[in-house]
Amino acid sequence: MSMWVLWLIAAGVLFVVEMFTFTFYLLWLSLGALAAGLVALVLPDAWLLQVVAGSLLALVLTFFTKPLSERLRNARGFKDTGTEIIGRQGLVVEPIEPGRYGQVKIGGDTWSATSTVALGKGQQVIVVRRSTTIIEVERWGDMY
Repeated sequence: MSMWVLWLIAAGVLFVVEMFTFTFYLLWLSLGALAAGLVALVLPDAWLLQVVAGSLLALVLTFFTKPLSERLRNARGFKDTGTEIIGRQGLVVEPIEPGRYGQVKIGGDTWSATSTVALGKGQQVIVVRRSTTIIEVERWGDMY
């Protein structure tokens, strides 16, 4: 299999994972892998140049677009879809122990969740924070 195909597969996998995380970091790595693939297409034996080109592009995109993405997030009218989950009620489907992940079902989605207190299966919880893919919950009724 040609090296450019491997780079293209890596770029595609990173792009798909990015769609689940919305962090932009994997998007930049995906574009770096794509750039490395383009170099591999032109210079198939220059694997070091492929790695350097991909790495440099990913680093440049990470450093120069971070202020841009922060400005976008702070812009008036911007609504992060991830914050909509905060304050919603859910049901513990896999017990949560302090310092260990459990699972909470909110609407039709199941999330990995943490809590500062132990929560058993079937308990009602409320979402208090959300990181990229993990939510922090509290027992429903402790806050309200």
